[in-house]
Amino acid sequence: MTHIAVPDHDIVGIRAANPGPFTLSGTNSWLVGRAPTWLVDPGPDLPEHVAAIDKEIDHRGGLGGIALTHDHPDHVGALRTLRERHPQAPVAAARGDVDVLLAGGSVIGPLEALVTLGHAREHLGFLPGAAAFPGDAVLGEGSVFVAAYAGALRAYLDGLERLRRRELDVLCPGHGPLVEAPSAKLDEYLAHRREREERLVVALGAGKRGVDELLDEVWDDAPAQLRFAAAVTLAAHLDKLEEEGRLPEGVERPPVDRLSWG
Repeated sequence: MTHIAVPDHDIVGIRAANPGPFTLSGTNSWLVGRAPTWLVDPGPDLPEHVAAIDKEIDHRGGLGGIALTHDHPDHVGALRTLRERHPQAPVAAARGDVDVLLAGGSVIGPLEALVTLGHAREHLGFLPGAAAFPGDAVLGEGSVFVAAYAGALRAYLDGLERLRRRELDVLCPGHGPLVEAPSAKLDEYLAHRREREERLVVALGAGKRGVDELLDEVWDDAPAQLRFAAAVTLAAHLDKLEEEGRLPEGVERPPVDRLSWG
């Protein structure tokens, strides 16, 4: 079990042993503050992971509450178990069967909620001061898939800009290592999306219309196991071009279930 210390902000991360193409080295759960501590994203329901979280909760003087960046299974699998063990601790998120529904600007415990949509329809980041828990809006390495629902990509870019305007010392992401140069990482993420869009516009201008040929041209760096995630993100980029009146006629759309992605 990997622990990630952020001593300047009294934060510790506990990385679950669920590595994979979407989770990188595993899902990070984060605890901030003491007496009580607050948990951001319980992670998967793996006994060793839950035991490590419980041990840290005891060490920090009890659990004040649980905040969810989003409800994808790798981030909330352990929620039921931890709720049963800590029934006094409220669960807060932007949607779902929770005790406290949050919106942008909501404050719960030491955490301010920040709207960071795109990867999921109701995705939030959390800021305890000059640190941020961006969930899956920003990863410690690599890039994020953007879900295929109307307005997702524009909302995602808005969320990155919202984070960029904050004076942050560190990002504690949902996957991967700490980001100790937040401004540079956010600039990199914004530039990456602009570069993808520019390449897509060039490919469309050259007459490419099929999903496979657009993926081959624009997402040529995506490994085979992430090609479907790339197709989901392609759908988000095509939606944005359509919203802006820049999508040519006859473009094939990726066959993705828009309700399942986000």
